[in-house]
Amino acid sequence: MAREGEGKTAIVLLNMGGPDSLAAIRPFLKNLFSDPAILRLPYFIRKPLASFLSMRRAEKVKPRYELIGGKSPIREITEDQARALKRALGSECGPVLPAFSYWHPLIRDSVASCQRAGATDLIALSLYPQYCSATTGSCIEDLSMALPETAFETTTTIIDTWPDHPPYLDALAATVKEALKRIPPGPRDDAMVLFSAHGVPASLIRNGDPYLEETRKTVAGVAERLGGRTSHLAFQSRLGPVKWLRPSLPEALQGLAAKETPPLVVGPVSFVSDHIETLYELDIQHRAMARELGFPFFERAPALNTRPDFIRALAQLVTGAGK
Repeated sequence: MAREGEGKTAIVLLNMGGPDSLAAIRPFLKNLFSDPAILRLPYFIRKPLASFLSMRRAEKVKPRYELIGGKSPIREITEDQARALKRALGSECGPVLPAFSYWHPLIRDSVASCQRAGATDLIALSLYPQYCSATTGSCIEDLSMALPETAFETTTTIIDTWPDHPPYLDALAATVKEALKRIPPGPRDDAMVLFSAHGVPASLIRNGDPYLEETRKTVAGVAERLGGRTSHLAFQSRLGPVKWLRPSLPEALQGLAAKETPPLVVGPVSFVSDHIETLYELDIQHRAMARELGFPFFERAPALNTRPDFIRALAQLVTGAGK
C-alpha cells in the first residue's frame, strides 16, 4: 500500500512557534534565547544567559499569556493554515505541516514526518513575509541541519521572502479595509493607518539585514491599495537594552497624540497569525495606551490566519516555486 505522500511534494510552514501552556513559557523562551541568531554571543556565555533570561522573562510574560487564554494559539492556527493550504493545492500535494524553531513541532521533527509519509520533494515556506536573519535565517539554519541524510537533501525548495507578493498585499489590504469599516462613516474619512511590525535591533539593519527595506516595501504596497490614505510605520515587541528600530509603537502613538488624535487602524504587518504580539500587545496593551492618549477609535486589523485570500496567496507562492 502506498504511503500518503509517496512520490509527492511535502510542504513545511516555517515559523517560531509559541508556548502551548503556561508551563511551556520558560522552556520556549530558553530555546529562543539559546539561538545564536537571537543572542549573538559565544556558546559558553549564551547558554547560561539563556537560562537566566528565560527565567526572568517567563515571570514577566506569564500574566500576559493568562490574559489571552493561557497559551499562544500559533500552533493551532498554523495547523489550520496547513490544512487549508493542502485543500487549496489538491490531491497532488503531499503532507503540509507546521515546522517551528523554538517549540513543537520542531522543524527537524516535521521534516522527518514528511519523509516517513513517503514524500520525495520538499518546499519550505517561511511564514515571515519579510526576510530577517534573526527569524527567517534562523529557521533556514534549523532546516539545513535537518536535511542531511533525508530524501530531501537535494530536493528542497526554500521560499524565504515574499514582502511584495501581490496576493499577500491584497489580503493584507483587505484586513485594513475591514477594520476601517468598523469606524463610523464620518470619522472614517479622517482615519489613519498605523502599520506595526515586529522590531529588531538596529544593528541588524546597519549590518545589511534586508528586514527594514522589505517591511517598507510591504507597507508601500498595502498603502497603494488603500488609495493614498495617510499611514505610518512603527515597531513593537522591543526586548533588551540595545537600540531597536524606531519609532516604537508607543512613540508613534505619543507623537500622533501630540498633534492630533485621529481615528486609528493598526495593521500588524509582519505577523501572519494571531499570537501574543497581536492578542496582548495590540489588543490590550496598546489599545489601553491609545485610550489614555485620547484616540476616539483604535481598531486593529484582523490577522491573516486562515482567511481564504491569504491561503490563496500561500498556494500561489507554492505553485510558483514548483515551476
